[in-house]
Amino acid sequence: MNEASEGRTMGAIATAVVALVALVLSAGALIIAAGSGPGGAAPAASAGSGDTAAETVAVELSEFEISPSNIEIAAGGTLEVTNIGAVEHDLAVTGTDVATPMLAAGESATLELGDLAPGVYDLLCTVPGHDSAGMIGTLTVVGEDGATGAAGEADGHADHGAAEEDWDALDAAMHDSIMAYPAETEGVGNQPLEPEEILDDGTKVFRLVAEIFDWEVEPGRIVEAWGYNGQVPGPMIKVDVGDNVQVIVENELPMGTDVHWHGVRVPHDQDGVAPLTQPLIESGDTFVYEFEASEPAIGMYHPHHHGQMKLPNGMFGVFQIGDLGTDHPLPTGRTISGKEIPEDIDIVQEIPMVLNDAGAIGYSINGKGWPATEPIVVEEGDWFVVHYYNEGLQIHPMHLHQMPQLVFAKDGFALEAPQWEDTVNVAPGERYSVLIQATDPGAWAFHCHILTHAERHEGMFGMVTALIVEEA
Repeated sequence: MNEASEGRTMGAIATAVVALVALVLSAGALIIAAGSGPGGAAPAASAGSGDTAAETVAVELSEFEISPSNIEIAAGGTLEVTNIGAVEHDLAVTGTDVATPMLAAGESATLELGDLAPGVYDLLCTVPGHDSAGMIGTLTVVGEDGATGAAGEADGHADHGAAEEDWDALDAAMHDSIMAYPAETEGVGNQPLEPEEILDDGTKVFRLVAEIFDWEVEPGRIVEAWGYNGQVPGPMIKVDVGDNVQVIVENELPMGTDVHWHGVRVPHDQDGVAPLTQPLIESGDTFVYEFEASEPAIGMYHPHHHGQMKLPNGMFGVFQIGDLGTDHPLPTGRTISGKEIPEDIDIVQEIPMVLNDAGAIGYSINGKGWPATEPIVVEEGDWFVVHYYNEGLQIHPMHLHQMPQLVFAKDGFALEAPQWEDTVNVAPGERYSVLIQATDPGAWAFHCHILTHAERHEGMFGMVTALIVEEA
């Protein structure tokens, strides 16, 4: 829990979560995005189907599909796998060691099925969240006599039929995944970073260590994260307008790096795009960024050098210049779409919400996936601000149940015409600032509304948290 949430009792949270269970399982709440049984995706035509199974089948991976999804192939055959998507994918036969390496966009690999016994197997992309987004399939290995084994016999095969007990299992999985909230995990991101030194001229000196470390995204899922100062997101840096800033970057990664100050006005030679604006920070080296925080900003910091790999694995953080209400004005004392915003509101929390969706971290909010995401705990009538930061590869429509969000700034720039939104669409690289009043007691779901980013067969996961409003 953050400091603003300290003192809230776990008993109150537990009581509210029971209400969340009823909410989510009721009509109109989050839907189970199950791909099995009636209502799921229609099976694709089997490649190589016919009198004789093919010995070689071409397979394409994309966002978010394995094509063809149902593959029939002769025992000992090969799959020619190509990633035609924009992000990294792989192809694995579950329950076996048969898998391609991770393939970058445009790359191909030959997957030898070797001694894989005749039978029916599940296929998936192992990048976190990609299977629940639709990257699953079925591999049928046909023996010389045409035998494939009984359905469900082969290792790794999950019966996707519509047996009655499957629905019971889905109900139970959803219930259990919700009741596990909020779960404790090791590590907390977004921790405020204090200057390690203030120089005689007032310059504030910060230190970031780029390193690889273990990070628990959700209970029991520990990944190898690339990040700063041992946390995902990296520590939050906040300075005042007019401050002179030094950021010492120590590179303990196995490769070179740099730091780009996204949305922050800096001199050209401090922009962090090696080798265009600076030399690459080699492994083991240190680089010092120096600039004046000349303008208010709701910014981010992250590598530009091989950012396509480093950011999804956790290398990102929040960089804010200026204070809420002064440098970042609120639309107080105005009536917007018939709703009056009081002149003298007290903001009880200012919450950075950093979104990610790929790499080692996967679908997450502030480096954690449900049920390990941190609840927002406020009292009835409270006003609070959320700053969205999308450090992922996909767009995320962020939806809060019951209470509308007043979008008052985009990318740190105040909007002349703020507007109320039920769902705020945040594209990669964008930042949106929203003002919310906690009007209704209870536990309210707060999630990405691309449902495969929030639910899977095993229940709720990923980009979901809860707003818990306690009665005043």
